[in-house]
Amino acid sequence: MLKIDAATKLVVSHTPAPRKRTFEDLEMAAKAMREQDERKESIFRQSVDAERNKADLLEKKFAEALRKAKDAPEGKPLRDFDLE
Repeated sequence: MLKIDAATKLVVSHTPAPRKRTFEDLEMAAKAMREQDERKESIFRQSVDAERNKADLLEKKFAEALRKAKDAPEGKPLRDFDLE
């Protein structure tokens, strides 16, 4: 709420709007904290699993790259400049 002086058209005082409560009671706040902790733990577990599988994934990628390199024709690779 603003109080404005009519003559000078300046704000004399103001009252901020009442803040809305995030949680109605302590139980809801505690429940939200537990859910947040569960989400954090889940994300952490996923990152740990990803790190465990990282070595296998890299080995598979290396094997695929090695297979492609063996199947590629031998010799000097052609550049666009060489074709002109």
